[in-house]
Amino acid sequence: MLSKEEIKKIIPQREPFLMIDEIESYIPGEKAIAYKNIDKNEWYFKGHFPDNPIMPGVLITESLAQTGAVAILSMEENKGKNALFGGINKMKFKKMVLPGDKLKLEVKIIKRKGPIGIGEAIASVKGEIVAIGELTFALI
Repeated sequence: MLSKEEIKKIIPQREPFLMIDEIESYIPGEKAIAYKNIDKNEWYFKGHFPDNPIMPGVLITESLAQTGAVAILSMEENKGKNALFGGINKMKFKKMVLPGDKLKLEVKIIKRKGPIGIGEAIASVKGEIVAIGELTFALI
């Protein structure tokens, strides 16, 4: 298990845009499993939506991307680099993510060629898929 402070040693994101709270497990260059506890006081709920708070799909996607970044940037040869979006493919949102949910984030790296790679990304709450798709990243 990695804490937020340990995650910050791997990826460059910081609050309020650090979108993962802990890493359950990871294999450098292969996969990572993370969690985000969705608190009713999250900054984005003030506007999305004040009377019906729902985690934005783009932030679920960002949470998945940060999880994948842990897998890629934890590799010794990638320390100090950053992983940027190169594409978001086949992303589907199946259910809403609400305050009080614990979002499980799983990313498996399925392809790599040079500085470009693709991760298979799945977000779930209580075993039910809330988002699924592929994320393309570029290392810089």
